Amino acid sequence: MADRVPLDFDPPVRRIRALLFGVTDAHLTAPTPCPDWSVGDLLDHLMSLCWAFTQAAQKKTDGVTASPPPPASAANLSPHWRSRLPVVLEDLSTAWKQPTAWEGTAQAGGVTMPAAAMGSVAINELVMHGWDLARATGQEYAADPRILEHLIEFLSQGPAEGTPGLFGPVIDTDDEATLLDHAVALAGRNPRWRPAPR
Repeated sequence: MADRVPLDFDPPVRRIRALLFGVTDAHLTAPTPCPDWSVGDLLDHLMSLCWAFTQAAQKKTDGVTASPPPPASAANLSPHWRSRLPVVLEDLSTAWKQPTAWEGTAQAGGVTMPAAAMGSVAINELVMHGWDLARATGQEYAADPRILEHLIEFLSQGPAEGTPGLFGPVIDTDDEATLLDHAVALAGRNPRWRPAPR
């Protein structure tokens, strides 16, 4: 069914699920490429965004989807995140396999937009935060080139100074930049980011 919808969520979902095996308890307080976020904060955000974008795909609107999400915080991370996060990731991927998810409008985090654009935002969140998690925990990261090409086109439409709350200012890259580096830079991240030695 994935070939009947614009984007397949399975590749970034599988990648994040694989990365989770390399996340130790010691990593939870480590910094990430997201300013002021620890790995624990990032995992809490992933839990929240999976739920929100699943609701968006299913066209569910209520008082929760109509409001901005709470700030990401490791203090709110479920103690069962290792078993829960893979499940909500799969729920997200399954929801966006339905052609109706891409039709009309969708609502998440207090924002309503065309459903196709919402799908692009959702898959961008998965790819970027997958990259964040890999970098923060010293793991390799790869993304589907077709998704990266779509994200580069999507992100190139945004302002170079970034979008507060979503993307930082675009980072310059050279002609040798990979598709992944280019997409990461357009999202306001430094492709060369590495955690400081501990």
